[in-house]
Amino acid sequence: MGVPSFYRWLVGRYPNIVVKALPPPDQEIAPTSSNLLLPNPNGFEFENLYLDMNGIIHPCFHPEDPSNPIQPTTFDQVYNAVFDYIDHLFSIVRPRKLLFMAVDGVGPRAKMNQQRARRYRSAKDNEIAEEEEECLRKQFETEGKQILPKTESELSDSNIITPGTEFMFELSKKLQHYVNLRMETSPGWKDIKVVLSDASVPGEGEHKIMSFIREQRCMPDYNPNTRHCLYGLDADLIILALATHEVHFSILRENVAVQEEQPVCFSALMSSLSTVETKSFKSRGWFKDVKVEQEKPLAKKPASSVRKTYQFLHVWILRQYLEIDMRISDPPEKFEFDVDRAIDDFVFICSFGGNDFLPRMPTLEIHEGALDLLMTVYKEHFKSIGGYLVDMEKVQETKNVFIKLKRVEKFILEVGKYEDKIFKKRSELRDRKMRQVAAYVAVENEDGNTDSSLEIAKDPSSSSIGSLPVSEDQILKNTREFKERLRSCLRKKADNFRNGDLVNDKVNFGADGWKKRYYQEKFSAETPSEIEVTRKDAVQKYTEGLLWVLQYYYCRVPSWNWYYPYHYGPFASDLKGLSQVKVKFHKGSPFKPFEQLMAVLPPRSSTALPKAYRNLMTDEKSNIISLFPTDFAVDMQGKRFSWQGICKLPFVDERLLLAELHKVDKDLQGHETERNKQKTDRLFIRRSGLPEDQLASFVSTMEKGIFSKMDIASCGIGGFVSLDQEIWSSIIDRTVLCLLLESTKEIKHIPRPLAGTSFPDKTITEADIVAAQLWHEIPVSRYTTNHRNRNWSRSSNVGEPHNDNALSSKTSFRSNANAVRFTANPSPRPILKPAGPSSTGFSNGRGRGRISSLQPDQETGSQVSAQPKLHEGEGSSYRFRPQNYNPTNPWKQQPWQLNSTSKDHLRYQQVTGRGQWSSTSSSSSAGNDHYPSLAQRYGRVVGNSNNGPRGSSSATRWRAREQSS
Repeated sequence: MGVPSFYRWLVGRYPNIVVKALPPPDQEIAPTSSNLLLPNPNGFEFENLYLDMNGIIHPCFHPEDPSNPIQPTTFDQVYNAVFDYIDHLFSIVRPRKLLFMAVDGVGPRAKMNQQRARRYRSAKDNEIAEEEEECLRKQFETEGKQILPKTESELSDSNIITPGTEFMFELSKKLQHYVNLRMETSPGWKDIKVVLSDASVPGEGEHKIMSFIREQRCMPDYNPNTRHCLYGLDADLIILALATHEVHFSILRENVAVQEEQPVCFSALMSSLSTVETKSFKSRGWFKDVKVEQEKPLAKKPASSVRKTYQFLHVWILRQYLEIDMRISDPPEKFEFDVDRAIDDFVFICSFGGNDFLPRMPTLEIHEGALDLLMTVYKEHFKSIGGYLVDMEKVQETKNVFIKLKRVEKFILEVGKYEDKIFKKRSELRDRKMRQVAAYVAVENEDGNTDSSLEIAKDPSSSSIGSLPVSEDQILKNTREFKERLRSCLRKKADNFRNGDLVNDKVNFGADGWKKRYYQEKFSAETPSEIEVTRKDAVQKYTEGLLWVLQYYYCRVPSWNWYYPYHYGPFASDLKGLSQVKVKFHKGSPFKPFEQLMAVLPPRSSTALPKAYRNLMTDEKSNIISLFPTDFAVDMQGKRFSWQGICKLPFVDERLLLAELHKVDKDLQGHETERNKQKTDRLFIRRSGLPEDQLASFVSTMEKGIFSKMDIASCGIGGFVSLDQEIWSSIIDRTVLCLLLESTKEIKHIPRPLAGTSFPDKTITEADIVAAQLWHEIPVSRYTTNHRNRNWSRSSNVGEPHNDNALSSKTSFRSNANAVRFTANPSPRPILKPAGPSSTGFSNGRGRGRISSLQPDQETGSQVSAQPKLHEGEGSSYRFRPQNYNPTNPWKQQPWQLNSTSKDHLRYQQVTGRGQWSSTSSSSSAGNDHYPSLAQRYGRVVGNSNNGPRGSSSATRWRAREQSS
């Protein structure tokens, strides 16, 4: 997952780093097509393509496609979707030398704590979702709406996407077969080498990729101008790419407008909605046989996840931005700016914003401009701090000389001086938001539009519905509606603001004594002496974590067993004494796959374990049953959505766990023993790609039963290959050889551009750098959530930013853009005007009004539906959603008109919570004439009429006033 909200912040600050990835001209290239050998349509070529495979496996396992009720239900369907996904990415990038596929293996202990929390949360969310699904199914039954039945699925638990499970074991074998097939039959694959690092190889996928790149850079014959492309959605991929100091590096990722962490249950549950091939649907329980009128079978292809739009994020452009943005205006004497050291400092200070291994500091939230604050403090106090914070050229030297802890302490204590202002601002915004939510909930309750719980009203005529003939189209339509309503219900249940389930913030940041209350509530330290002891220990462990993360990003895993032993981080102002911390890591060793499964899986997922292990997790007499709670506390910390809370799970006692597991290891079956092995990477290479004399000597040695290694530097890859007997017996007569790839020992990687690197022409100037306004300096009276996405402009020579629209040249984002104009019949004049003194301000004097209908614009055909209609009375509100709303490209909306059957004119006033898009180009194209507000873009609920803009980033408030003619 990496640094939360980092990608959105980065693209907002440095927009030209992103360009649109052009699909193949014919949109679809068959894997066996010779068109894969044609030049890349994007205008640049790549030698190496790296795939963070978990970013492919998850969307294939539970695809997000509300319009398609058909979801995968078997392992094979997921495997085939994964292959399609790889083929599609391959056709976009078209690597010429290497494809590296990395699946997450067993991670370090520091990562396991986060994995454990996510999997327990997933199990809890699924339990809630199943209850809601059952309730909604009964409601559809009483309404006479027949939907696809629940079917048995192998994919009901997404937690099986974890090393050591049967699913991951079979995936490895399927991928090996897939690679062999492609290399034997596809022209685009015949000249490349493929490395597969599956789940049996320890390490996170992205870090296995980076280890490979660092190793190759140390080889004598390495080409410093090798062009790399890495696919993945994790934000920390950008940090890792910067840390290699490889200049020609690009990140390929899906063009996601707004990435928002959501419970897996929203999509995983949908796998229970599938079809069968027969002409009638059968299901257990309440669902009766549904007779189908049409003879044609239902579509059996699951929702596809590969036909999406993609973006390239060019690291060399980001380096150019940082070279300008990280310059020091008042440097120390005899100071020489070093862009590579500045980049290393940037990587380091980003770790304070949170990552997978350390909890974020309560002081710093990226959506509140934390990185802007960190960079501002860094540049303004660089001279007094004493210089650069880290020297990563020395990262592999002893005694941690790569980090200047005295400078780091000065830096972070300067950041801590802003805490009071930050907490005060946060408290004021929260209070304002609570007032708005209270008024909004009151309006919803008046309208009788609460969906937090599903009520079932028995329809007397529904008892005979099950026997009525139903068309396939109607069943699919009902199923789509069912999925939409279930999603909506789950989101509403997870929204604490709208449910009124907000727990009072006992810490009460911003009020006197907040630091003492924080340690009392979060660390259970009561007395001043206990608080001081706890603070010192948290500082010690947090400092260890900072060094652990840096080494992990730049060279290796410093310790497989280290982890941060608290659920919460210290304050920035509490890191005094940081420079006195002594850190020494013990390397340790990774868990075996089954050991990790026991450490991260909840009891609900115990079926993914070998039978010998299950009782240890579920039997009340187990010596380690306390490690596997069936219920646990979630600290919401004032957050809006339930999945944003902190799962307060007990930390696993490693010694106790391993001791109990070793007692039952003898009960593992042969197949299970194979799943529990730690293995090494596999290299797939055509026999013709190896020198004949070298291969002949290698084969002769193996035939004599002598284990040997072969240096394959002549093949363009550094390292050694070997064979085990199982592989050897299967490749003697094959065109494609599968070899075990072993890394060289103890390489010394220098994180700097290599000699001979050709730097691209510079395209970024100081005019492209936008000065940041610190979040805490923005008065609450004029604050909108868009302030965290500062104004930024684009030039016409770059691709799309992180949203789905194709912007015209020099399009800018303005938080105070003029409101979109609507027209109402019978009056043709625009009747929409800003509320209050500005388009984002407050206003008073609501009148009465009613909307009787919302008609399509005669020119565009776009429609608006109101649910419910606007009622008479003070402070009325209504919902809207474009009926032609397209969730894959919500920017393709058209201007709308309002039509009232009343003789009264309606005056509408719009207040946008995050601003609108406005074109500043001299001429606008057809696709860019009208930019909807973010509320229109997402079709969200509109709020109440008395309390200013809602806190939600995608909400728009509407007010209607009756005006006599």
